Amino acid sequence: MSDDRLIVALDLPDALSGLSLAEALGDTVSFYKIGLGMLTGGGLALARELKDEHGKRIFLDMKLFDIGATVEAAVRGLARFDLDFLTVHGDPQVVRAAVQGASGTDLRILAVTILTSLDRADLDEAMIQPGDLAEITTERAARAMAAGAHGVIASPREAAMIRVLPEASGKLIVTPGVRPTGAAKGDQKRIETPAAAIRAGADHIVVGRPVWQAEDPRASARAILAELP
Repeated sequence: MSDDRLIVALDLPDALSGLSLAEALGDTVSFYKIGLGMLTGGGLALARELKDEHGKRIFLDMKLFDIGATVEAAVRGLARFDLDFLTVHGDPQVVRAAVQGASGTDLRILAVTILTSLDRADLDEAMIQPGDLAEITTERAARAMAAGAHGVIASPREAAMIRVLPEASGKLIVTPGVRPTGAAKGDQKRIETPAAAIRAGADHIVVGRPVWQAEDPRASARAILAELP
């Protein structure tokens, strides 16, 4: 029986590659993330096939950001695909529009706080307000959840701070930037191990390259699952 706390990111060039990996992983993995990079490579078709033909859960990572009416319309259209999670940027007006678009469906809207590939120097370059990165992330999470988000995307390093927020009661915390013990960091800057992320309050961890770049992806996924408390 698979553990859906592990979400494997199908950060591959096209749907055929993604399906091949999912078939190799078999019943070891039950939850997959499909991101923007695969959108033009058949990502939505893959989402439908994994959901309908293989019984998998699907996290569509689009990080939508636009005016409210556009976000609402986009989410309403995507909700027809019977997805499980969808990401939008954590600005309250974006979150409110997305939640409205998902109304009446089981689609859960997850708000992006601060990308796990960013650090304080990156925020300075983007002219984002000064201050501690963890505190800014936590405040963005609180505002997004207050605006109706069903959960947030956050680094494992901020998960514990978010979990104790009053606004976080009953909400999901999904953590990318997770690397198994001994794995390379890649382009992530704020990382933790799978066990540390779950202990910090994460409901789900997202792992990509350590699985799909492994010589034996199924063994890699099983090793990650074995690390979970």
